[in-house]
Amino acid sequence: MAKLYAIGEALIDFIPHTKGVALKDVSSFNTQVGGAPANVASCVAKLGKSSALITQLGQDAFGDLIEETLYKVGVDTSYIMRTNEANTGLAFVSLTEDGERDFAFYRKPSADMLMQGTNVDFTEQDILHFCSVDLIPSPMKDTHIQVIQQMHATGGTVVFDPNLRFPLWPSSIALRNTVQAFLPLAHIVKISDEELEFITGSNHTDSIMTLFHGHTEVVIFTEGANGASIYTKKGRIAHHDGFKVKVQDTTGAGDAFIGATIYQLLGQDAISYLINNAKEILTFSNAVGALTTTQKGAIQSLPNLSMVKELKEEE
Repeated sequence: MAKLYAIGEALIDFIPHTKGVALKDVSSFNTQVGGAPANVASCVAKLGKSSALITQLGQDAFGDLIEETLYKVGVDTSYIMRTNEANTGLAFVSLTEDGERDFAFYRKPSADMLMQGTNVDFTEQDILHFCSVDLIPSPMKDTHIQVIQQMHATGGTVVFDPNLRFPLWPSSIALRNTVQAFLPLAHIVKISDEELEFITGSNHTDSIMTLFHGHTEVVIFTEGANGASIYTKKGRIAHHDGFKVKVQDTTGAGDAFIGATIYQLLGQDAISYLINNAKEILTFSNAVGALTTTQKGAIQSLPNLSMVKELKEEE
């Protein structure tokens, strides 16, 4: 059975009970399991296909909570390692009135950063997903390189969502250089409008074409409330305007979008299927991403298939 393997951080998001309050002034939080790779794996599992998370957690209560939550959602947790060398990562979040976020991370280092290698029996039907958070200089960066090389050797599909988190990096230059180095390793790149400008130096859609290097065959370009598009080396092949919903919290929306995309590609010849069904894939993925914003948190707000079908029928 084709499977998604998401590698990277899993952490606890502390979500404020009130919007429109600066992080330093938030008086109470609700804990949510988060981290982009964990969110993506959970999305695929909740929609009904097979996924696993490759990470490392601390031997602490927060690590227990993450592992138990992912297991209940249906994520394969057998690739999750535990350590006493560092604690599970934490992220404190504040929300503006329109649901946008500000982060403060506690991971210097966190347990995931110290993960040293893993063995996975990939097949050519599998998909590997990764982000940039755990590409900071650490043993986990080396583990990413090992796993990506292994997936290439197997003939599977690699998906990269930069998912930039500036506070985690010593400099914006270090972040940009790292992302640029890893982009050619992915067959599919998912990038937002803000990320495009940071990485390429231009917000013009023509700069999307500069991302086609190395293994990259498809770029999925997201523009928040303005929808998303799919590009190949020949240019844009599909666009969907997205869905209008009442936004509570944007946490995990991008992860849900790419998770929904991967869900649709599993069991298929991923690249050709994505190209030949681009509009339908965008419609479904936008629906999943939009529904995720209607509740607080990431994993608990992920929709099931019936919810997605209902929203699509309203379009």
